[in-house]
Amino acid sequence: MKKLFIAALLFVGMASFAQEADQKPTREPREKLTPEQRNDKQLKKLTSELNLDANQQAQVKQLLADRSAKAEKFKEERKDRKDSNVKPTAAEKDAFKKQMMDEKDANDAKMKSILTADQYNKWKSIQKENQDKMKDKMKEYKKENN
Repeated sequence: MKKLFIAALLFVGMASFAQEADQKPTREPREKLTPEQRNDKQLKKLTSELNLDANQQAQVKQLLADRSAKAEKFKEERKDRKDSNVKPTAAEKDAFKKQMMDEKDANDAKMKSILTADQYNKWKSIQKENQDKMKDKMKEYKKENN
């Protein structure tokens, strides 16, 4: 009877320990924002960081709205392609990458025309910082999942 009790206790202890090891730390869920809410949030952030005037705010708001609409269109196309289980060819991937780079360059040119030289330099440095942060997060994510 003692051996049975000890074996059961050992089994329960090991089972509960194994469950704890498998659970990943949960992070806080991201808030679901509509594209308009995201644009407004980003506009407020840019306004405070770059000290945008009212005219610049209106232009940046329009730019963010255009960029958001294009992003939604790309997202829908990607979802449709994923649903149909058609893998893009290497040429299609290269064309998409070129299209994304062209969009980025056009966005940079528009921002340069809207912002002053100091504001533009500060905006570029903020973008570089955000890119570095994202790379660090991706490295951490890859470490956790490997």
